[in-house]
Amino acid sequence: MAPGFGDMQSLLKQAQDMQRRMQETKRSLAERILEGSSGGGAVKVYVNGNLEVQAVKILPAAVDPSDVDGLEDLVTTAVRQAMTAARELQDREMQKVTGGMSLPGMGF
Repeated sequence: MAPGFGDMQSLLKQAQDMQRRMQETKRSLAERILEGSSGGGAVKVYVNGNLEVQAVKILPAAVDPSDVDGLEDLVTTAVRQAMTAARELQDREMQKVTGGMSLPGMGF
C-alpha cells in the first residue's frame, strides 16, 4: 500500500458518512413544520425545514376586499417569518452534521 493511501481512504469514508448524514437530515427536515404568522395570527404560513411552503391559513376577518394590499403585506410577513425560522433550523442541523465547519457546497 502506498504511503498516504490509508489517509485518503479515511477521508473518503468520512466524506461519504457526512453525505449520508446530510441526506438523513434533509429527510428529517422535510417532516419538521415551522410557522410564521402576522396580524396577531390572522395569517399563518407553514413551511417545512426544506423551505417548502406546506400551507397558508387566513382568518376570514383578515380578508377585506377594499384592502388587498394589507392582506398581501400580512402574507408576505408571515412567509418571511416562516422561512427565517426554517433557515435557522437548517443552519442548526447542518452544524450538527459538519461539526460546526463551514463547507462550501455542502448546504441543503
